[in-house]
Amino acid sequence: MRELVAFINVTLDGYFTGPNGDLSWAHRGNTDAEWNAFVADNAQSGGLLLLGRVTYELMASYWPTPRAMENDPVVAEGMNNLPKVVFSRTLDEASWKNTELVKGDMAAEVRKLKQEPGKGMAILGSGSVVSQLAQAGLIDEYQFVVNPVALGQGKTLFAGIREKLTLKLTKTRPFSNGNVLLSYEPTG
Repeated sequence: MRELVAFINVTLDGYFTGPNGDLSWAHRGNTDAEWNAFVADNAQSGGLLLLGRVTYELMASYWPTPRAMENDPVVAEGMNNLPKVVFSRTLDEASWKNTELVKGDMAAEVRKLKQEPGKGMAILGSGSVVSQLAQAGLIDEYQFVVNPVALGQGKTLFAGIREKLTLKLTKTRPFSNGNVLLSYEPTG
């Protein structure tokens, strides 16, 4: 059975995006070689990426560009070559390389994907996807990268969940840029 990991950057005050979807705060500190190696390793993992429409549009507008290949060729290559599924009721097509568009029941599709053979799956950002799949009990591991910044306002990750989600800490990893990776598993 394939495992599903949610990988999310969050601020000290608990936001995964700033006002108007701003994510610039999550891309500071890129002078940390250990952090850059960690990000590049994740991009080369070979698993299936699950994305919501907003995250898909953001990533599809950057990773296939010459600028991305110049700024971060290893991550760009990984992001462009990995298989991707975008969940959206409003998109008509998904033109980014190796992307499948799913308009139907997200939880049912993820249950099906988890039963298929292959490497693991990862949700990158995509707050509404994380929230919905958390409520369905389909996420096996949560990886939060806590960034040393407070925004004062933004969007919280688990907005709209109906039942309490309890997690058990399984791993921590600090980076010299101030980011801290916290890995959790559901307890229920």
